[in-house]
Amino acid sequence: MKKVWIILIFIILFIFLNKLLAPKYMDYLKEGNMTYEYYQEKTNHDVIFIGDCEVYANISPLTMYEQYGITSYVRGNSQQLIWQSYYLLKETLNYETPAIVVLNVNALRYDKKVSEAYNRLMIDKMKWSQEKIDLIKASMLEEENFLSYVFPILRYHDRFDKLKLEDFKYLFKEKSNTYNGFLVNKKVKPVKNLPTKRKLANYSFSDNVYNYLDKIRKLCAENNIKLVLMKAPSLYPYWYLEYENQVKEYAEKYKLDYYNFIDVSDTIGIDYQKDTYDGGLHLNLNGAIKLSNYFGNILKNKYHLKDYRSDKKVNSIYEEKLKKFKKEVE
Repeated sequence: MKKVWIILIFIILFIFLNKLLAPKYMDYLKEGNMTYEYYQEKTNHDVIFIGDCEVYANISPLTMYEQYGITSYVRGNSQQLIWQSYYLLKETLNYETPAIVVLNVNALRYDKKVSEAYNRLMIDKMKWSQEKIDLIKASMLEEENFLSYVFPILRYHDRFDKLKLEDFKYLFKEKSNTYNGFLVNKKVKPVKNLPTKRKLANYSFSDNVYNYLDKIRKLCAENNIKLVLMKAPSLYPYWYLEYENQVKEYAEKYKLDYYNFIDVSDTIGIDYQKDTYDGGLHLNLNGAIKLSNYFGNILKNKYHLKDYRSDKKVNSIYEEKLKKFKKEVE
C-alpha cells in the first residue's frame, strides 16, 4: 500500500506540474489559446475560416452575424502554414460540417517550417486526436521532441522562476480572448514607409504546398463543402503578381471562387491611415469590421446562407456574444 500511495502521489504531482508549468496564454501571448477556444462553442457554423493571422486579425464573425445572421468561426493561428490548416480543418470536421470553408491564401508562399514558438502557440492547447498527432509530426523541427508535446513539463521545466500571476490565476479555469476566433486589436499605426519590394529568386508555390492545397480541396469535396479562397487586404508582405496568377490559375482549374480584397480596398472603405494596427500588415478592429461587412454581404447573397437571427436558440447565444463584443467595441 505504501508503494501504491507513493506512485499515486507521484502521478498527481506530475500532472499538477505539467499543468502549472505549461503556458496559460490568457493575459500574455493570447494567440496561444485560440485553438482551444473553438472547443467551447455551443453552436455549429455555416462558415469556417482557416489560415494565418490574416484571418484572425481581419475577419469578425460577430459582425457578420449582426449584419447578416451568418454563423461563422475563425480557425486561424499565428503563421499557420498550409499543412497546419489542413489538419485543423480535418479536426473541425470531427465536430461539425460547415456549408463553406474559406481558406486565406497568404500562407501558400511559405513551404518551410518556421519555429517551435509558432508551433506551440497553435498546438499546445489542441485536444488530443489523430489530427493533433499528425499535425505535430508534420510541424516539428528537427530539434523538437514529440514527447514534449505529450508532457509539457519536458519542455517547460525551466519556467519555475518565470511563472506569472496568470499561471496561478488560470490554473483551473479558462477565459475567452477572442470573438469566434477574431482577436480584437484597437491600436492604430498608419502606413508610412513600406519596405522596398525586392525581387525573389523563385515565386512558384512548392509541390508540398500544392499537395496540401489539394488535400483541403478534396476534403471539402468529400464532405460536400464549398471551398472559397480569399486574400486579406494587406500592403506588406507584398503579394506578388506571380502569387496572384498561381492562385487564379488554381481557382479556375478547379472552379473555385477566389476573392482578392487587396484589389477592392477602396470599395470596402479601408483607410490605411486609420484601419491598420501595424503599418499595413493587418487591419485593426475598425478595418476588420469594414471587411467583414463587405465579405458577409457576398457570403449571404451569393451562397444563400441561412439567417440565424430568426432562430431563437442560436440567436440567444449570439446575443450574449454580441453584448460582450459591443462593449469592447465601444
